[in-house]
Amino acid sequence: MKENKYDDPVFFGQYKQMSRSSGGLAAAGEWHQFRKMLPDFTNKRVLDLGCGFGWHCIYAADHGAASVVGIDISEKMLETAREKTGTRKITYINTAIEDAEFEPDSFDIVLSSLAFHYIPAFENVCARVYSWLEESGVFVFSAEHPVFTAYGSQDWIYGPDGAILHWPVDNYFSEGPRDAVFLGEHITKYHRTLTAYLHTLISNGFIITDFVEAEPSSDMLEADPAMKDELRRPMMILVSAVKGPERQKNKA
Repeated sequence: MKENKYDDPVFFGQYKQMSRSSGGLAAAGEWHQFRKMLPDFTNKRVLDLGCGFGWHCIYAADHGAASVVGIDISEKMLETAREKTGTRKITYINTAIEDAEFEPDSFDIVLSSLAFHYIPAFENVCARVYSWLEESGVFVFSAEHPVFTAYGSQDWIYGPDGAILHWPVDNYFSEGPRDAVFLGEHITKYHRTLTAYLHTLISNGFIITDFVEAEPSSDMLEADPAMKDELRRPMMILVSAVKGPERQKNKA
């Protein structure tokens, strides 16, 4: 059974209190860079994989998308998304990313924010997205950086006085599940190397157009001195790609 921690009342209550949960895209440390990678939404058919509270769906709808579909495994997430959406024409579907089914060439743009590290098989995601996109359609996503996921604990190494010493990186090339602690709860995430992310895209027929290792904006660094520790190791990758011609698929 696929893990769905976000429908756990305790975990979900903690998640709702995070600044990026209540403040939306502007409160997300990577947004100032992720936004620049997004294509023009005007008259486009958009799919958001793991849409959460619907912030990216709402952004696409407000920027001219012809249609927007958001899917998420958590019904609690989607309840909040529907409340925030108001009268915007966005369709939300309660399903896991791995179980989603759409006809070929159904979308012009596929987005995903911080969802793929919860999924064991990125290869399957890429194959499905390739099918769902029109030729030259755009695939833009963020995920936790392999440096962030490698060790598994997802916490700093501290000195005797509690000061941060360094971030642990170990077993980098050993891909697979990690027992991570997020918001005080144990949760399974999946580590894969940077090579795995990028080569899987290429081997499935995508042409990579941009890649960023996200870092906080200068405004966030000024507002919160603790954010400077986020410059000591990368936390997220941001990737944009386009669907290449069918003949290119699997030739990389």
